[in-house]
Amino acid sequence: MVQHTSTDTCPSNVHPTLTQARAPLTCQTTVMNEFGQMVDLSIPAERPLTVYVDKRELVTLMTLGARPEWLVLGYLRNQRLVSSLADIESVTVDWDVGAASVKTRSGIDHIEAKTAKRVVTTGCGQGSMFGALMDDVADLVLPPNIRLRQSQLQAVVNAIRLQESTYKSAGSVHGCALFRGDELLLFVEDVGRHNAVDTIAGWMWLQQGPAGEPMTGEDKVFYTTGRLTSEMVIKSAQMGVPVVVSRSGMTQMGLEVARQVGLCAIGRATHKRFLCFTHPERLVMDAVPEPAVASA
Repeated sequence: MVQHTSTDTCPSNVHPTLTQARAPLTCQTTVMNEFGQMVDLSIPAERPLTVYVDKRELVTLMTLGARPEWLVLGYLRNQRLVSSLADIESVTVDWDVGAASVKTRSGIDHIEAKTAKRVVTTGCGQGSMFGALMDDVADLVLPPNIRLRQSQLQAVVNAIRLQESTYKSAGSVHGCALFRGDELLLFVEDVGRHNAVDTIAGWMWLQQGPAGEPMTGEDKVFYTTGRLTSEMVIKSAQMGVPVVVSRSGMTQMGLEVARQVGLCAIGRATHKRFLCFTHPERLVMDAVPEPAVASA
């Protein structure tokens, strides 16, 4: 499921040609319950999408297929294979063959070397990322003065709770969202949280501001239902987003990377509860609950 509230796109002179190859997000099956009864059930419609760049096979992503073109753009961006949207001429998705064909304007320099080293990740639905990402962490620096109010954090968590989703109807998917303060800009679900964050990165790449400037992440908040691992933190930082919120926890390497790049990582965020793992100075505590008063 993909929901967004903005339709602005990048200038036409750099906008790649994109298909609109959306696929059904769920399918029906029949299961037996604990009473021995046969009942109909919706389940996520996971499908493979093999990405080709200039006719060279790159990777196969397991995805729901809600916005495959955004997913492919975000994957190329977050893997640092393509540095500018203007370098991409087109993305063509064909679900009949389960393939996405990317045509660049002048190729990708040293693509063999860039894709030679792979790291097996903790993520479902993707499984690996190119190892050079870990080598580039030192180059990621987030703006130091961005803040999020605690009341805005509560609004973010509440907006996700109220969001209509494939998870509510079929389960077994991850959700990610992009906020500006507490304003929901985009909500994405996929079988893996990596695909969801890549789809958001691809969407961000296609947006522009009122003066035609590209969308930046400095005033944004990224939300994920999945745990905050190193690769999730790296991808968020690459998008320029300084605050990440999860309803799950955080890994040790995710913690170390977040500390290094200046990212405020907030985990176990449910209702009004949360744990701020890193850079608490980014969080303005304007909704601190009153301490309980002991009875006489």
